[in-house]
Amino acid sequence: MSALSSHSTQRLVSLDVYRGLTMFLLVAEAALVYDGLLELFPEGHGLHPIFIQFTHHEWNGLRFWDLIQPFFMFIVGVAMPFSLNKRLTLSEDRSKVTVHILKRCLILFLFGTGLHCVYSGKMVFELWNVLTQLSFTILVTYFLLTKSWKVQLSVSLGLLVLTEILYRTYNPEVPFEHGTNFGNYTDQILMGKINRGGWVAINAIPTVAHTIWGAICGNLLLSSKSSQDKIRVFLIAGLVGLVVGYGLDIAGITPILKRISTVSFVFASGGWALVALAFFYWWVDVKNRRKGIFPFLIVGMNSIFIYLFAEMLGRWMNKTVGIFTGGIFGWMGLGEHGLFLMASLGALAAMWGLCYFLYRKGIFFRI
Repeated sequence: MSALSSHSTQRLVSLDVYRGLTMFLLVAEAALVYDGLLELFPEGHGLHPIFIQFTHHEWNGLRFWDLIQPFFMFIVGVAMPFSLNKRLTLSEDRSKVTVHILKRCLILFLFGTGLHCVYSGKMVFELWNVLTQLSFTILVTYFLLTKSWKVQLSVSLGLLVLTEILYRTYNPEVPFEHGTNFGNYTDQILMGKINRGGWVAINAIPTVAHTIWGAICGNLLLSSKSSQDKIRVFLIAGLVGLVVGYGLDIAGITPILKRISTVSFVFASGGWALVALAFFYWWVDVKNRRKGIFPFLIVGMNSIFIYLFAEMLGRWMNKTVGIFTGGIFGWMGLGEHGLFLMASLGALAAMWGLCYFLYRKGIFFRI
């Protein structure tokens, strides 16, 4: 298949649903919904193992929440061929598109670093935010969009091999230990500090694979192949990713570590991202099942805006909405944890309502 072989501007509703659901889950986290559920159902409760899946794994392992960032990176990649085709159809000037991409990546970088200033309450220079890393993955993927899928795949695998070599060369005895790994070393150079939670800035290098793989899938979706063939490719590729990722971990070769995006983590999470794409494409676009998707669609339509809003004001929304939910539901005897959960759900509803308001007004923020 030739990459970007046509200037189709078709839109996949399944991709909008995939993006919207991912963003909805991120907004729920910012509203502290998962914190509320874990407080209400602590360790030892029968439902705790379910809700713990909405937190990152402490180190070696993979929970559902560890898949959200890879899904986001992957979805951006899937959308890129559609976006490029649309822009080329409108202007036919590749240089203008390149300038737009460069500006977009700069804005994402500034948004990502700016969020860390908000988190810290002071000016800091930290590169651990998903938007900062996304600015790098988009840039690399953009310059590969017109290449064949074989070149794109080769580059993605080359970056994963490079990541593995760098970690194993820097500290051969314990290459993936927190505090002494190659990612910590580069953070000391770039920022003069390491993240207490184990996150590292050079995650941007291996996670480029997620965005590149998404772009390969986007090109396939734009091709003339049948929907059955497309789904088959997604499922086979997803299965390969899962087998390689979990296999490396089980064999004790490379552990699945989301916080430093090890090769095994990238393969396993990428595999799940492909399987999810196959499901959404089959359910929404092939089977034409549209019932119940609207709440997620409108969140995805202003994805970057609502992410920034939730990250900066989510806790404030929880506290503010809690004033009213506490007054309304306090008489029910829900207890402290129950009232906190009601405040969290109220904050989530308020932020969803903001997305709905923007949708009704036809306001869509783009960068």
